[in-house]
Amino acid sequence: MNLLTLCRPTAPPNETKKGNGLMNTKKTTKKTVALSEKKLTDAEIESYKTKLLILRARLSGDVSTMTDAALNKSRIEASGDLSAMPIHMADVGTDNFEQEQTLSFMQNESGILDQVNEALVRIKDGTYGCCESCGGRIPKVRLNFLPYAALCVQCAENLAQEET
Repeated sequence: MNLLTLCRPTAPPNETKKGNGLMNTKKTTKKTVALSEKKLTDAEIESYKTKLLILRARLSGDVSTMTDAALNKSRIEASGDLSAMPIHMADVGTDNFEQEQTLSFMQNESGILDQVNEALVRIKDGTYGCCESCGGRIPKVRLNFLPYAALCVQCAENLAQEET
């Protein structure tokens, strides 16, 4: 299957046969709304690419800064203590908590960075804006909020329900 044909073409409105012709109905579903999105223009794709590149640069800096903060500093360097006096156990616990929290943030941002890189690959492949699950179009509203989104809203909701 050609990668460029993964996105379904825009869907016609719901139609019912009545008499000799077709008659539009007023009933629409979420899926019809998502599929009725028009294909992204080259200018829109370039705009999303710019957003993704900026986000990637920011996240790369954040991850490397957090790595330095979490892994490369001793307790004395991190707290600014100048004395070599024994450490209270509560201070050690606080330091461990802060390190674990930083590592958790770092892991989360690394995951988002991976998604951003995957979105840039989809732009290069010509599949950006197509849901990886159902093949429908991802609404522009969703891409404006999450430019690295790989799933349409309905498929993302279904995945979230499966994981819980």
